[in-house]
Amino acid sequence: MQLVVRAEKADPPTHGAVCEAAAAAVVRLLTDPRAAEPEGEWRQAVHEWEARRIRKVTRRARGVRWPEAQALPGVTVEHAGAQVRAFPPGPVADVPPQLAKLQVAGLDLEDAEEPAPPPEPPYAALALNPDVTMTTGKAAAQCGHAAQLLLRQGRRKDVKAWLEGGLRVHLTRDVPWARCVKEATVAVRDGGFTEVPPGTMTAIAWIVR
Repeated sequence: MQLVVRAEKADPPTHGAVCEAAAAAVVRLLTDPRAAEPEGEWRQAVHEWEARRIRKVTRRARGVRWPEAQALPGVTVEHAGAQVRAFPPGPVADVPPQLAKLQVAGLDLEDAEEPAPPPEPPYAALALNPDVTMTTGKAAAQCGHAAQLLLRQGRRKDVKAWLEGGLRVHLTRDVPWARCVKEATVAVRDGGFTEVPPGTMTAIAWIVR
């Protein structure tokens, strides 16, 4: 799955906002009728992708590249100053040219000085492993993985409440990692393709109600 982050030089989004927007964009695409309904045009592509390793690639776009990406089928989430668009998954060798030319490496943004407080429940809480160094692009992909696993593996009544409540997402920073791991419903262990060794626990998620 390709994720594209709008990152203008003059007013870039924050690291945390991009991670939250990426997580929401992934779940919004997966619950979109085009992916979720039996006759949806993205249904088969999503099914084939989820039957394998759920890789995600985060790219950045600025200037005219952003509207070019927006013109392709996908789902965009705007959140706290960040804009992230998720695209239906497909073969790595068959990425649309409008996306293939976008930069993958080097998306590393500053975080907000004061993290935003959590939203009203229900929401999905995400946490990134503080002992693992990741760029914003990598962290956004990991948050997307965590949200996807939560959607698929969370308790049905919790997931239903989360979706019906507006699919709010919050990147937790003020709770110790060990405590977060105990509370987590799902954990992401990285495949080791970029930045971190295989098997590294990068992100976790749970639903707060």
